[in-house]
Amino acid sequence: MAALRWLVAAVVAGSATAAIIVSRQATTATIEAAAVGERGGVAERGGVAEPPVLEPGPAPSVAAAEGWLNTPGLGNADLAGRVVLYDFWTFGCVNCQHTLPHVKAWHERYADDGLIVLSIHTPEFDYEADPANVAEFVEANAIGYPVALDSDREIWRTWDNHYWPAFYLYDQQGRFRLRHVGEGAYDTTEEAIRTLLGVDPDSPRAVVR
Repeated sequence: MAALRWLVAAVVAGSATAAIIVSRQATTATIEAAAVGERGGVAERGGVAEPPVLEPGPAPSVAAAEGWLNTPGLGNADLAGRVVLYDFWTFGCVNCQHTLPHVKAWHERYADDGLIVLSIHTPEFDYEADPANVAEFVEANAIGYPVALDSDREIWRTWDNHYWPAFYLYDQQGRFRLRHVGEGAYDTTEEAIRTLLGVDPDSPRAVVR
């Protein structure tokens, strides 16, 4: 049953919010195939089940960013050998705002262990496309991780993303390991981060404030 923890599709009752942890190219057959077998197709590290490799990678590019906040910019060399959580969001989205305390907590807890949270701000409305408005929100909410500005949705299209918020987790080898759309599944996402980083299972978890 360990594999099913990573291969779930959960819809929050009464809303359109969905938590999907599957490959973008996955079919029902491939999901079912991954969920069977002696260990459900998942590897183990020290007895802890790892999320499956959904795609070999590498992650789509973020080179089309029109600007950056909290960093001069991040390229392939900066991301190589790191666990990277890509976070598509826009500051006016209520669902994105609800995920923010968790994303900030993951950054604060696991940055020293090698996690990079790479936030991609893709606006839905015109006022969200103004870099000054994004910068004001980032400062007011004490967001300390890198934010790529994607005002023209170039990165959004490169990734073929369709949702706010959407999370994509890649491992140190650049392989795609987890996708999550919407709110929720915070424990599942954090467990995947911890497993890929190889942190001590007994070490403290992120503190959400």
